[in-house]
Order: sequence, then structure tokens, then C-alpha cells
Amino acid sequence: MVLQQFKNWMLPIAMITGGLFYPFFSQLAPVIPYLIFCMLLVPYCKISLTRIRIKPLHLFLILIQIIGGLGIYTALSFYDPLVAQGIFICVLAPTATSAAVITGMLGGNVASLATFSLLSNLCVAVLSPLIFSFIGEHVSMPFGHSFGIICRQMIPLLILPFVLAMLLRRFLPRVHHEIKKRQELSFYMWSVALATVTGNTVSFLMRQDASNYRIETIMALLALVVCGLQFITGRRIGRRFRDKVAGAQGLGQKNTILAIWMAQTYLNPVSSVAPAFYVVWQNIVNSYQLWLRRRDKG
Repeated sequence: MVLQQFKNWMLPIAMITGGLFYPFFSQLAPVIPYLIFCMLLVPYCKISLTRIRIKPLHLFLILIQIIGGLGIYTALSFYDPLVAQGIFICVLAPTATSAAVITGMLGGNVASLATFSLLSNLCVAVLSPLIFSFIGEHVSMPFGHSFGIICRQMIPLLILPFVLAMLLRRFLPRVHHEIKKRQELSFYMWSVALATVTGNTVSFLMRQDASNYRIETIMALLALVVCGLQFITGRRIGRRFRDKVAGAQGLGQKNTILAIWMAQTYLNPVSSVAPAFYVVWQNIVNSYQLWLRRRDKG
């Protein structure tokens, strides 16, 4: 019971700790890609290839994730490129692997969500080198050079965990089983990663011009709007395919650790404020949904 209560409060604890001790946690920023890799590897060890079924719903959600993200970036870039980058990454970011857990708690199709989470991460791995070559900090480089740099970082980070999980299942089943039954490891790594990216974000904010605070407030509010819209849109599309919970979680619950890292690595680092607030908004939405379900069942 005490451990569960601690887990329930881990989101604010990790963010407050990272913010207060940002000089320390910002120094851990180079570790974030390794944490993301391991955070993906652990849940991927639960995936069985025989249960992966790509459905029309998944394709609709992917189109919204990619095309919707680019559309929002284009529209907002006329207002402010920094705001555009922050909100864009909130839409482009792939589905969190933990979304399958929430989907199950809400009575949704866990297998469908797990399939979409994998598909979402793989699509971002393949397309992000192309997208970030034209958006963000690498635009001044020749296309081939920037594309190669981003490929070397993103593709191994998002694809190799799945490949390694399948290889462990085939050639080292004991190791695979040990990882599979220790899913809580992903939660603790997420906590460390969240404190680290929060510390890194605060570090950027402390070094910036005070005039940017108005822009950051706008990003925080727009992140709330986009968060709500993605949950609502995913739910409505999912309802058409009799999979409304998986649709809402697939589009609304993002891998925010990856989103913040991508913003800090490939975009203006200050744009990471938007996905940092998205962490809070999506957890409020899911907490409310879980409360409603407990109330209805009670």
C-alpha cells in the first residue's frame, strides 16, 4: 500500500526534485537516451509477434500524429516558431508504452493499444530524421549531413529495443523472462528520466532571456488544449472502430520523456516546456478517467 501511494505521487515528486536540483540533474542529460532505450526494452519484452494486428484505426491515428503535427507546426509558425516547435512535438511524439496499462484499467483493448504503441514508435523513428532535418536546430546543415546525424541517433534508440527484445525471446529466453516479469523497472527508470529532463528544462529556462516567459505560458496553455483535443479525437475515431479507449490513449498519452528529449536535442531547447507541461495535463486527464471508472463500478 505504501509503495502504491509512493507511485501515485511519483510524477510531482520527480518533477519537483528535478526542478529544485536542476544543476545536478541537468548534468545527467547524456544518460537520457540510454534510459529511453531501456524503458522501451522492458515493455517490448511483453510483446508477442503473434498478437500484433495492425488495424485501420491504427493507420488513422498515425496519419493524425504525423500530418496533424506538421499542420499544427505550419499554422503556428506564422505566429511564433518557438511555440510551433513546442506544440508540434506534443503531437508528433509516439504513444507511451505505459498507455497499455491505462487502457487495461479503463477496460479497453490492450492488445490493440500495444500494437499501436509499437507502430507509433517505429514510424517516428523512420520519419523524424527527415522531419527534423527541415525543422529546428539542424536546418542550417546540408540535408544529407543533418539527416545522417539524426538517423544515427533516432533509429537505434527507437527500433533496436524491439529488435533486442525479439532476439532475447529467441536466443536467451531466461534473460527475456527475467526482464518480462520485472516491468516495474520501467517505472523507476521513467522517474529518473523525468527528473533529469525536468532539470534540463529548468536549466535552459534559467539561462534564457526573461522576455520568453510569456511564450512559455502560451506553450503551457496550448499544450493543455492539444492534450484535450488528442484524447477527444482519438476517442471519437476509436468509437467508429469499437475501440474508443485504445483510440483515446493511443493519440492522447504520449511518450513525454522522448518528446522532451527530442525537443532539447533537435529543436530550440526552450520548446521542451510544451511537452513538460503535457506530462502534467495527460496525467490529470488519465487520473480523472480512472476516477470516473472507479465511481461507475462502485
